[in-house]
Amino acid sequence: MEAFKSTSASTVSCAMILRVVEADRARKVKLSTQPASVSALIQILKDQLQLDLEFSLQYEDPDFNNQLTSLDDINELPQKAVVHILPVQSDGSTTSTEILSDVSNPERSKMCPRDFPIPQFSYDVELRLRQGNDEFEKSGKGLKLTRDQKHDILEKLGSTMYDFKAYPDDKQIGKVAEALVTKHPCLKEPGSDTGWNGWKTSLKFKMGNLRNKMRKIGCLEVTVNAGKRSQGHPENEPSHSKIKKPRRSEVNYLPNFPQGEDEASLETVRQEIAVEVQKTEKNTSLIHKNMEKTFALRRQNIVSGSPSVNEFLNLWPALRITSELFAEYQRVTNENLPNKFYAQLDYLLPCLMTILRQKASKTGKTADTLANLLKVHDEQELHDVNSRRTTVIRGLPVLLRDKDIGFFRTTLIDNPEVLTEDAPVSLLTVVHENAAAPIHYDPVRVSVVLENEVVTTHSQLPEAFLVLFGFMYALHLKYPKGLAKTFEFVQKVLLGMDDGKLSPSVQTLKNELM
Repeated sequence: MEAFKSTSASTVSCAMILRVVEADRARKVKLSTQPASVSALIQILKDQLQLDLEFSLQYEDPDFNNQLTSLDDINELPQKAVVHILPVQSDGSTTSTEILSDVSNPERSKMCPRDFPIPQFSYDVELRLRQGNDEFEKSGKGLKLTRDQKHDILEKLGSTMYDFKAYPDDKQIGKVAEALVTKHPCLKEPGSDTGWNGWKTSLKFKMGNLRNKMRKIGCLEVTVNAGKRSQGHPENEPSHSKIKKPRRSEVNYLPNFPQGEDEASLETVRQEIAVEVQKTEKNTSLIHKNMEKTFALRRQNIVSGSPSVNEFLNLWPALRITSELFAEYQRVTNENLPNKFYAQLDYLLPCLMTILRQKASKTGKTADTLANLLKVHDEQELHDVNSRRTTVIRGLPVLLRDKDIGFFRTTLIDNPEVLTEDAPVSLLTVVHENAAAPIHYDPVRVSVVLENEVVTTHSQLPEAFLVLFGFMYALHLKYPKGLAKTFEFVQKVLLGMDDGKLSPSVQTLKNELM
């Protein structure tokens, strides 16, 4: 009788028992009461299972031989049920005990490659895959993996992906899954339209596992997104909103401090840099060394603090030195900005000039604007590489139909300050005469203006434009809204960063160039 009472009490105290199935594991969840809605159940699962991703739910419907059915009404869920988690986005994370790849060096050395390199798996898994590929080639029969074998594959793939990017997007994860089944065709899924959709879903979970693990050990790149909404903190932002992550192929978006350093010690180094920059005879090697050392502190200030440009450059005046700005760009992207930019621009200059002339020969506002630029260009006595660079940079926004109003500004040498007003981002060309001309090849100077302040000054427009692009990455600034396609062209076509989808006008210009 006592035993019967005990069992009854247990049943009453547990109103619902769920078996929650993820990509490569399942866990039991007991609920004392039935949740009020499906969204309430999702939040409970996030809290109890420490899930940090957006997902929907399906359940095994007993009315249809346990076929998976989308859970839209909480009352449809049986008291004892099996629910499956389906990730909606690639920003999520789940709790796991995977062993991470070596993170002793917090800075990445390369960006995500276009062709993902499938890593070497453990000896037994590699042997099994070799046998499976041979059998698949003979009979077309796929390989059935054990749970441990699948776990090893996902762990190695996830760790390799994390070495390139903490927050790969949906397309990038799909490419990894596709590369896996291309190298090992025995892993193709017979019930999938692509042959790798299931692997893609599993990899989304695996990346979430790694991010959550890194968050727990204090990796700044992912801890910056901690503290989102939960059952204990319902007032916080939703877990999927305002995620701080690389968006323009930044390789080192938010690295940790160097070993043995903290914010206080790096602040002392920052002050040393500020003092050295003020000297007439600067120790440039010391400045560079200390800028390398304090890189993580700057990124933390920029990403987490969002300071104004003037405030930040007052703290880090070395970034006004062109060589140090380009070095900072290389720390963020692992790319040499001037070398790559000028090499690709100069390679495309003949074709770009031809396209400019073709467009200028037609009718319309765009043609007229280009014709005026080329008229001034053709009147120059000296036609060198710098004049062609200048013409192309001024003509790109016209070709791409960007709105460059207020970006390219020109003023006489006697009154340059006026044109820095209402100039969040602009290039100010200062000339001796004829400020109304559409383009100038021999200016007094060209200034980079950010947030209405002149931050650097240069002798020619191409260099000023390139420095401005460097500031976009070094200071984590948004591209000028009216020139988004021009900067997209520089980023994705000239510099080859991010092979994602191009806007229609950029794609058209790229096709013409190819």
